[in-house]
Amino acid sequence: MWESHHSMLIQLELKNWRKFKTMVNQTADANLKYTVYGCSSYSGSYYPHNICVDLPTEQSSRWSSGLHDRDQYITIQFDSPVVARVITFGKFYKGHVCNLKEFKVFGGMDPAEEMTELLHSGLRNDTEPESFTLKHSTATLALPVKYIKIVPLSAFGANFNYSIWYIEVKGIIDEIIMEKVCSEFDYVREIETIRLCLKHFRKRNMMNVYTVLKESTGVQLEDPWISELYQHLVIDTDIPAAERLLQEAYFKDIYQFYSDQSSYTTHWKQLHPESKGILPSPRGGHQMCIDVKHGKIYMLGGWDGQRDLADFWEYDIEKNIWNIISHNTLVDGGPSARSCHKLCYDPKDHSIFVLGRYVEPQAAGLGPVECDFFRYYIEYNEWIQISQNTSLEGGPELIFDHQMCIDHQNAMLYVFGGRIVSSDPNVHKYSGFFSYNINTNTWALLREDELKCDPTKASPTTLPLKSRVGHSMMMDEKQKVLYMYAGQRVKDYLSDLYKYNTETNELKEIIQDQFKESGHKEGFTQRATLDSHFQEIYVLSGYMRSPGCDVVRNAFWVYSIKRNEWKKIYQNESYDHESWMATNGSEPCPRFAHQIVYNPKSCRHYIFGGNPGDSLNSNKRLNDLWELELKKPNPESLLKRCFYLIHMQRLKELCRIAYRKGNPDNEISTETKTALDYLRNKVLKVVNEDDEKENYEIQQMCTSLCLTEDTWSELDMKQELFSFINGNTKDTLFAERTRLFESILEYIPDIMKEPSSKLTSAAKLI
Repeated sequence: MWESHHSMLIQLELKNWRKFKTMVNQTADANLKYTVYGCSSYSGSYYPHNICVDLPTEQSSRWSSGLHDRDQYITIQFDSPVVARVITFGKFYKGHVCNLKEFKVFGGMDPAEEMTELLHSGLRNDTEPESFTLKHSTATLALPVKYIKIVPLSAFGANFNYSIWYIEVKGIIDEIIMEKVCSEFDYVREIETIRLCLKHFRKRNMMNVYTVLKESTGVQLEDPWISELYQHLVIDTDIPAAERLLQEAYFKDIYQFYSDQSSYTTHWKQLHPESKGILPSPRGGHQMCIDVKHGKIYMLGGWDGQRDLADFWEYDIEKNIWNIISHNTLVDGGPSARSCHKLCYDPKDHSIFVLGRYVEPQAAGLGPVECDFFRYYIEYNEWIQISQNTSLEGGPELIFDHQMCIDHQNAMLYVFGGRIVSSDPNVHKYSGFFSYNINTNTWALLREDELKCDPTKASPTTLPLKSRVGHSMMMDEKQKVLYMYAGQRVKDYLSDLYKYNTETNELKEIIQDQFKESGHKEGFTQRATLDSHFQEIYVLSGYMRSPGCDVVRNAFWVYSIKRNEWKKIYQNESYDHESWMATNGSEPCPRFAHQIVYNPKSCRHYIFGGNPGDSLNSNKRLNDLWELELKKPNPESLLKRCFYLIHMQRLKELCRIAYRKGNPDNEISTETKTALDYLRNKVLKVVNEDDEKENYEIQQMCTSLCLTEDTWSELDMKQELFSFINGNTKDTLFAERTRLFESILEYIPDIMKEPSSKLTSAAKLI
């Protein structure tokens, strides 16, 4: 019930609530005493009440479930209602297979009623207690609870029972404040009950009861704008008036919220560029960067399956043509052949920075390896070697699979992670986090890789950052922050997300384990880009871990920075070549070691090359170029969709009238002409030509106008005909127009609408 209280803004005196909410927020948390109310099961002497005492060195001081399915739970009870704001999980003095890898926390006033989810998270398998903020308020009220239910979802050890060692809850228990909280909660719940009744009576067309209840209580079911729309659509069938209201909603940006919340759809297009002679050869481990202003993509080097490459290319997006800048950059005074390096484009000086490369351990053992550093000036077609060895100047040693970003406004480069080249393949040494001042040609070490600092006691300026390879790093120049995401360290696959403020040197862990929060499995060589305007991060995965095997999988995820929310919008995986061939070339085959760049002006990604993971030919590489456009409904298309829905409903009604009238003497009746004119002048103007469903519906309407009853019988469509011609009864029309109204409400923010729950759901039959 709490979830729908956003819609109560029109009912409450928000000014007074905000004052009270400020007082609630300023109230210090107190330890909330509790007892164990019940549990699903327990094993041995691992009794439920053990969670009330913190004895981290005692093996038996825990609750352990008797089973390891997802029906396990433990519920605690407070003496009186509280506002629970923080829950802390104590742990054993060493890591344990029964620790909760994933869990949910629910709260409510009555354990017999449906409880509200307050938290979905997981623990680290270490010895440090972990605290989590619980959902404890909405936009309009604080949430009192008397019971908290903890539901384990997975443990660190497969097939092991769940264990909770200690629970501590902090929040508000002050009697005066809680009296106000409970009073507000009961008031809102009563209003919500009345609104559910109003919704129920209106949907059943019991308008007399609806009107009496509304007038006697003074409670509004919804925003008055929606009530007016209901009157025009369902009661009066005043389509012009409904259109005016929908147009008004468009100008007030009411559809924008739905647009922002919608998921993208992927639209792939394989590009077939021309060239002046030759095209780039297949490769992986190459690097690309994009000049957004001039619409050019630059690509350097890579590995073709047998050797490193030193060719340098420019792709003109508008002309769809590859131009080769250099067949061998070493000959032109630039970097040697290389792969697993990094490029970075500087729009200020129209130049490209190049750092790092992979060197085979055998080659690294033949002599000293140095980290050279180059800059290419595009306008002059000239290479400059900035440094022969950055490690002698306070920068990184020779590294590969690192990440590099630029803040061109402040003339700063940032380099994070990467594995340091070594002659011993068993040595895993990782580089730290560096900054490079372009103007002064100086390096600074921002974070060492050695994790000497306790992360639980570190401040934002000293929080350690675990170095890795195969990760992503994106720069948001508007906010002056860097995002570091995922990667691999030795055998550990990471799926964390960090945010680094370049102006304050503050580091914040946003997500500890994305897999727990979204189901996005950690991967290697995933590629990520960022759109500063939309505040979104886009991730295209490559090499994925799966039980029993490793899978080449292209999954595309979108992370909303504003909402801290992940959405998977695309996936294509390949265990063999045949599984991809079924796509008929409509999308790129799964791959890893590819490269991707993003043009924020056109909102398009460009992907080139990579390793398809061909088990029959390990040297196989790709040289295909793809364009990816992400689309979601915009307010204009939503308005058009609303117009389509209401005109289609009216057309159906006109078609029924025309069908019952028939066409005597094989002449088109006046009713049929009216329906055809409406189809031509109203409906066709708002049809989305790219929407297959809408086009199919139009064909059905045309069929209904053209076919005779005998023809329908021949097509075995008697049932459809019966329901169609009998559709204009009073009850049927009311039901259809109500469904039309509800369909349009999908595009309206919840804050304006009737409650989403149903009155009938409150009835307990058993």
